[in-house]
Amino acid sequence: MDFIKILLHDTTWSFAIEIVIRCIVMYVLIILVLRFSGKRGVRQLSIFEIAIILSLGSAAGDPMFYDDVPLIHAVIVFAVILSLYRLTTYLMMKSDAIENILEGKPMYIVKNGLLIVEDIKQEKYSYDEFFAEMRQKKIEHLGQVKVALLETDGNLSVIPFSKENIKWGLPIFPDNYKQAEEHIIDHHYSCMLCGHTQLLNNLSHNCPRCDCTHWAKSSLKCENN
Repeated sequence: MDFIKILLHDTTWSFAIEIVIRCIVMYVLIILVLRFSGKRGVRQLSIFEIAIILSLGSAAGDPMFYDDVPLIHAVIVFAVILSLYRLTTYLMMKSDAIENILEGKPMYIVKNGLLIVEDIKQEKYSYDEFFAEMRQKKIEHLGQVKVALLETDGNLSVIPFSKENIKWGLPIFPDNYKQAEEHIIDHHYSCMLCGHTQLLNNLSHNCPRCDCTHWAKSSLKCENN
């Protein structure tokens, strides 16, 4: 067995430089794809940790299966990717602007019981997914929620109202989150798009906040309180 062939094969300096360039390009592409795919796709891991996993995983795989791919190529990839990672984290520590560009900022999903529709659309965050996470936190309707914040790592932070401050709000359980079919006098209704809640004269009323015409019967009582 020729150890030199296994290690180097026919690697030249020009091809080694080409590997460095390929690593830089792919590293940037991976970060861009993960950054713009939304926080939900990188939950519990930073985009850089995922970039490291993808890049190093791919680099480690080919030399294991192809006899014409020398180990030195993987070594170069590992060194370049780890150097880029170190450089990126250093720049983020030194510059808030760079950190905000790469990691983004926490984003409000709910404020004072109302959905922030623009931010939800920007993050491509489905109502079903959001409601499921809220239910797991024992939230039954948005009138319980003072603030819900989507963190940069994709996790959802929820600050509820105190028991005495709970108000009428949009229900988030499937049996209740549905368009009302009949109007009940002196009952609160919530806009199914933005969560705005009020008394209605009729169910064809436009939401003053988002102009939606779909209303669900609001909830107030909470089984967990």
